[in-house]
Amino acid sequence: MSATSERRLGAVLLAGGASRRFGADNKLLAEVGGQPIVARVAREIVAGGVDELVVVTGAEHDAYVSALSDLPVRLVANDRWSDGIGSSIAAGVRALSATPEGAFVVPGDLPNLEAGVFRRLSASFAAADGRCVIVPVTAQGAQRNPVLWPRSLFPGLAALTGARGGKVLLDTLGDRRIDVAFDNERLFADIDTPEEYTRLIAGD
Repeated sequence: MSATSERRLGAVLLAGGASRRFGADNKLLAEVGGQPIVARVAREIVAGGVDELVVVTGAEHDAYVSALSDLPVRLVANDRWSDGIGSSIAAGVRALSATPEGAFVVPGDLPNLEAGVFRRLSASFAAADGRCVIVPVTAQGAQRNPVLWPRSLFPGLAALTGARGGKVLLDTLGDRRIDVAFDNERLFADIDTPEEYTRLIAGD
């Protein structure tokens, strides 16, 4: 069992997109701090106490196998990756074992994520007896990722299709959603363009 949570947790790391806005290169394989972004994010997930990590690939499966070869992850190829993020979330959730009581859904392009984010969200999940969705938000209340989902909502995630992400479910939860505010918004900065990557490298 994870040392940072009373609940066994999984994570679905999304690496199935084509990163078209980044140009000819795959943004998740671009290096930050001497390692590919996807590996950097995966290391923080593992360090954050997650018990099972599924990485959903799409456009460049073999490249991710190489980039993540030294990490305790299981890679799942989503043949329908071009349909949109919903299909990748669904593929990852369906690939989780029966063990996790909850799972993070983690976009792969968040290079500033730290293990402490996962530990803090996991603690809130445990405090809620594993029954609520735990959502990181900014000091102003804007939703960020990764979101931690209880197993009771896995069927809804596994049914997602196309470009519909988990937000379609978040908006229906009422008091089953718990927001956890973070002051440091930089933790959740994503990378979509070469210009954003250049700024990240300059400040890393």
